[in-house]
Amino acid sequence: MTSRGGRDIVTAATKERCFASHALLLRLLDSEPRPALVTTVLVVGDICLYREGLALILRDAPGCKPVGSAGDVAAAVGVYRRTRPDVVLLDAAMADTVVTVRALVEAEPEMRVVVLGVDEQESEVIAYAEAGVSGYVTRGADTAALCDVLRTVARGGTLCSPEVTATLLRRVATLSAQRTPPRRTSRLTLREREIVELMRDGLTNKEIAQRLCIEVATVKNHVHNILDKLDVRRRGDVATAIRA
Repeated sequence: MTSRGGRDIVTAATKERCFASHALLLRLLDSEPRPALVTTVLVVGDICLYREGLALILRDAPGCKPVGSAGDVAAAVGVYRRTRPDVVLLDAAMADTVVTVRALVEAEPEMRVVVLGVDEQESEVIAYAEAGVSGYVTRGADTAALCDVLRTVARGGTLCSPEVTATLLRRVATLSAQRTPPRRTSRLTLREREIVELMRDGLTNKEIAQRLCIEVATVKNHVHNILDKLDVRRRGDVATAIRA
């Protein structure tokens, strides 16, 4: 007959063995090689043999898996909606490739399109960027470079050659230089805009205070802030600054 103390010792030993077994299992699981993430790809091109060849290359490439192919926008959208690939690989040799990219992205805004066979000409790169591509693969790229781009885009990033990057940065700089500067009135608060309108009507600080039911000192503070924000020195320059 086992005493209560004996049962307690057996229970404690059993628990200790369970904890040890659990820890061993966790170590074994951590040591097991985990499967690499696979990037699923939909190949789009209007030449059947070409897109089938691309699909074969991707099938044998590590980390990539073709899930279908399509020869036009309608077919591509249909396959995309059925398979939900990570990336759509589009042949740049297709007719009206830029139009195709735009149509695909408009149909499925979450679609990530990578264009294969880009010339790196500035006009072409910018046109693709404006159409909504997520990545570029140049004509001289090999399979390893192609897969790198696909994997990067699938993770939400982008991977471009130095030439393509430089082209895109130049485009951003050009757009920034052409951007219309914000109107000066956008810096003013709602109350300051009200006071500006009354100033333009020729009202004095005292008249403005009476009109808005506030103290004259408050109006003076607002006028000071208005002159500072509009970068003018005199009250009479406010109207000119507003029109600029």
